[in-house]
Amino acid sequence: MQTNIAIVVTYNRLGLLTECIQALRNQTKRLDNILVINNGSTDGTEQWLKTQEDLTFITQNNCGSAGGFNKGIQWAFKNNYSRIWCMDDDGYPKEDALENLLKGEDDKEIRLLNCAVINKKDKRSFVWKTKNYKYIDDVKNNIIKGVGHPFNGTLIHRTIIERVGVPQTKFFLWGDETEYYYRITKKNEIPVYTIANSIHYHPATAFSLRRDWDYESAWKMYYYVRNRFFVHKSKFGNKAMALFNYVCFIMAFAGVILIFQKTNRRKKLRFMLWPVADAFTSKFDVTPSLVLNKIREGMNDSYIHPANMLRSLLSFKNPFASSAGTYLVK
Repeated sequence: MQTNIAIVVTYNRLGLLTECIQALRNQTKRLDNILVINNGSTDGTEQWLKTQEDLTFITQNNCGSAGGFNKGIQWAFKNNYSRIWCMDDDGYPKEDALENLLKGEDDKEIRLLNCAVINKKDKRSFVWKTKNYKYIDDVKNNIIKGVGHPFNGTLIHRTIIERVGVPQTKFFLWGDETEYYYRITKKNEIPVYTIANSIHYHPATAFSLRRDWDYESAWKMYYYVRNRFFVHKSKFGNKAMALFNYVCFIMAFAGVILIFQKTNRRKKLRFMLWPVADAFTSKFDVTPSLVLNKIREGMNDSYIHPANMLRSLLSFKNPFASSAGTYLVK
């Protein structure tokens, strides 16, 4: 018998979480369980979860989306669930989303399936690039091959986990889902399909690299830049190709900063070297609080000559680190 579990990872968004949970309860295809991974929320989430008799939940320290889905998928796999339906707390599925998603399965082929991720405000536009479609009404065939957007209504059959494993906790966030996606679809050559009539509503993307971001609070940029190297490793397989594409990414990212950013260009460029160096040395012990502290303490105000920046990158060294390995602060 095939059993279905939904996994929702949450952190301090109780209002959005309750909206998502209600949508899961309202599914026309009844779920066998709903598992909430609470990443150490401080907004009353755990107290609310304790009152919900039809939910299973695990509270852990904040391990980011990577640690949340790692824990949830492992738990569901060990408890013998057949299909694992993954989503963040800020989106929610339409009432027939699971029923329609399951119709995309094929007994002869292992598939990674994904809902169509649609703007929760206008209920019609795709949140992220999905082939060349702008609106869901533009889609003529119900199956869109070769595209998916984890973890936003992503259905993972346990046979995929047996072959591929689970998301890696070390990435924390911003890239963890993409690395896992490419590990499934590229390294293991498992096809991915978006099912157009299986709708998952999600907020429109608020962040854009071309908009001027606040340097002092943009701690997530560290993970975005560092993790991109490992995303390329999963995508291309070949280490030389991964390195080449990561260098191209760094150059393009620097160009975006120089052209589109209005404030703190120099600080942003220098800051970028830290996650790049940590990517090359596979350093994964940097926490959000450490990133914020180094930003706020003025780490990037210390002058580093451009030639030294280049030498640091080529030698895989962190230009902000002392010989003892601790980060220098002005």
